[in-house]
Amino acid sequence: MSTDAKLPPAIFLMGPTACGKTDLAVHLTRHLPCEIVSVDSALVYRGMDIGTAKPDAATLKRAPHHLIDLIEPTQNYSAEQFRQDALRLMAEITGRGRIPLLVGGTMLYFKALKEGLDALPEADPELRAEIEARAAELGWPALHAELARLDPKTAARLKPTDAQRIQRALEVCYLSGEPMSALFARQQAEPPPYRLIEIALIPSDRAALHARINQRFAAMIEAGLIDELRGLRERFDLNPGLPSMRCVGYRQAWQFLEGEIDAAGLYATGAAATRQLAKRQLTWLRGWQGAVEFDCLRPDLAEAVLGYLEMRLAE
Repeated sequence: MSTDAKLPPAIFLMGPTACGKTDLAVHLTRHLPCEIVSVDSALVYRGMDIGTAKPDAATLKRAPHHLIDLIEPTQNYSAEQFRQDALRLMAEITGRGRIPLLVGGTMLYFKALKEGLDALPEADPELRAEIEARAAELGWPALHAELARLDPKTAARLKPTDAQRIQRALEVCYLSGEPMSALFARQQAEPPPYRLIEIALIPSDRAALHARINQRFAAMIEAGLIDELRGLRERFDLNPGLPSMRCVGYRQAWQFLEGEIDAAGLYATGAAATRQLAKRQLTWLRGWQGAVEFDCLRPDLAEAVLGYLEMRLAE
């Protein structure tokens, strides 16, 4: 028996937004001794339910999820924090004789868990304030252009308007004297002490996934996304630069409340941003090593994935 085979199993269930991960995960918990650990950077926020497609109370009662509703929308949650929390929970779940089922679409979190993260320089408030002041004067696209000179690999995967990540990448360059991409490239793989069974849900028809995304975003608006954000703005000291308010859907809802877009623009830009998110997630998944792919559109998806997992768990 190999060393890997002696390790306790853990399941990664990865896929783009609107591919059906939650429904599939709940189905799996009915047939396997699994506990769900959310791998989603938006579900950590309390009160952000509609725009994150957070499982409803009935679903959570049937299949409790770890790592949701952790923090307020004014707070931050990092990939390293996720890794620490997830490893602790996985140990507890395994200790109960059950199987950790990690489900989500935040691929950086999956990467952090599987490989670890390089020790990047800690945030420097003074430097961040300086970067923000320059952005206010020149605009984030100009700072993105500067990042492209200092760290072309990181700049290539960021939008010129992605303020949070541009700021962090520039901060790392200034503090370390090296590009963030170079620091990541040097990191040593630190696999968790589990036999990972990795599944990627990939749509055979991108247009069909886009139709799901469009329908779901329309349903979020109908369910009260605007009222949800209005209530959050009344309860908390929020601003559009917070990570929580940069989540897809909330960013566009904020623009609507500020009168920058109308109802038609809210739907159009929100659905388009969600489609772009799915595209980025699929780009991550295409380069992911070790995952078995399943078509998320196949009618027998639940049965097929369950059968595969039962086979792998019996090994």
